[in-house]
Amino acid sequence: MTARVLVVDDIIANVRLLEAKLSAEYFEVITAMNGLDALDAVQKSRPDIILLDIMMPGIDGIEVCKRIKSNPETQHIPVVMVTALDQPEDRVRGLEAGADDFLTKPVNDISLFCRIKSLVRLKMLTDELRVRSPAADGAGGMPSEDKLLQKPGHVLLVDGQPASSDRMIASLADKCRVTVAATPAQAMERIAEQDRPFELVIVSFDQSQFDGLRLCSQLRSGDATRQTPLMIIVNPDEQQLLLRALDMGVNDYLMRPVDRQEVLARASTQVRRWRYTEQLRNSVKASIEMAITDALTGLYNRRYLETHLSHMIDHYVNRGKVLSVLAVDVDFFKAINDTHGHDAGDKVLQELAQRLRDHTRSIDLCCRIGGEEFIIVLPNTDAFTAEKIGERLRRSVASKSFMVGGPSLVPVTISAGLASLSGMDDTLEKLLKRADSALYRAKREGRNRVIKASLVA
Repeated sequence: MTARVLVVDDIIANVRLLEAKLSAEYFEVITAMNGLDALDAVQKSRPDIILLDIMMPGIDGIEVCKRIKSNPETQHIPVVMVTALDQPEDRVRGLEAGADDFLTKPVNDISLFCRIKSLVRLKMLTDELRVRSPAADGAGGMPSEDKLLQKPGHVLLVDGQPASSDRMIASLADKCRVTVAATPAQAMERIAEQDRPFELVIVSFDQSQFDGLRLCSQLRSGDATRQTPLMIIVNPDEQQLLLRALDMGVNDYLMRPVDRQEVLARASTQVRRWRYTEQLRNSVKASIEMAITDALTGLYNRRYLETHLSHMIDHYVNRGKVLSVLAVDVDFFKAINDTHGHDAGDKVLQELAQRLRDHTRSIDLCCRIGGEEFIIVLPNTDAFTAEKIGERLRRSVASKSFMVGGPSLVPVTISAGLASLSGMDDTLEKLLKRADSALYRAKREGRNRVIKASLVA
């Protein structure tokens, strides 16, 4: 993994040392000697990560970090404070300013590279989501901390020692609601029981109780927890254990004895980042759904039908499987709009879409292709069975009038044309054309019926 790293320090020897170490690992390095130059470099080069000294003349590192994190264009860039200050209150100041992590001089090389790689991986994920998300609105800014932390964080603490878990709950009480699990088995049960996912999992490493690394591996490989932030608590002499955990994908760590302010600041940072990426993921998901679904009915649209059905036909034809489609149209729909209004017509289409869902299988594909026209794709269904399904749909519509608001009940019927795959030469165009021709026959012959297409459209 490589990345563009901005190193900021007012001491040239420190800059050159970090530059040499990072360059040797094939990172692209940009340097700045003071706060103003750092802010300028951030705007011009858009680094993937910033290593920022705290103690600098003029604008110190805390102020630089605040400005970076308050700018919607740059606040997603990870900032690691690199400083000789090693007191908990110093780390808390940096974390409260928006820093993503803290390294104390002299910097351990392995810790440095593990932290950089971990944070760069997160930034790459965020960058991809920002590009795809319409919510990023160009700048891709993260919502303010007040908005992201309006609700308490949903945290799972895995700790086999009641005394230490009680202290952690008290430390996090201001901003987090903590669920405790004493063992990995209990942790997986708690995860399965929750209606909403945990936003942070904290694992207290204690080899006498359980294997913390194995639990982290299990959480990182599980579908439900693959993206969940992980924070671990280790002893100062467990450096190798810590490095293995970071390499495994753990997001953050705390050294014992745990400072109350620091754990709260670090947990808040992880929850904030999780909520931001979740907003981006949901935005991407919504934009994808908008591209393939009909806004009025929630069914798939014509674009999705043509793409998906084309692949399905190739698959089914090549394997000699059966597949049928129903072309469905609402009878006298213009009269419904003219008599009851377009709002009533929309309600009819929405209710019809629901009835189609209720009377088809989960593998069937219901699509609205425009106006009052629908296509239902029936995989692994021959013409005989598809005709029965069409009749069931027709009866479900005709047997109960539609509510369109107020006391009005509107009787509605549908006509349907049925076509099935007919051989190796069949195509999407031919199949839909046959179904459409059968639909027009149903209209001509009196409506409220299902007509099976002939093999030739």
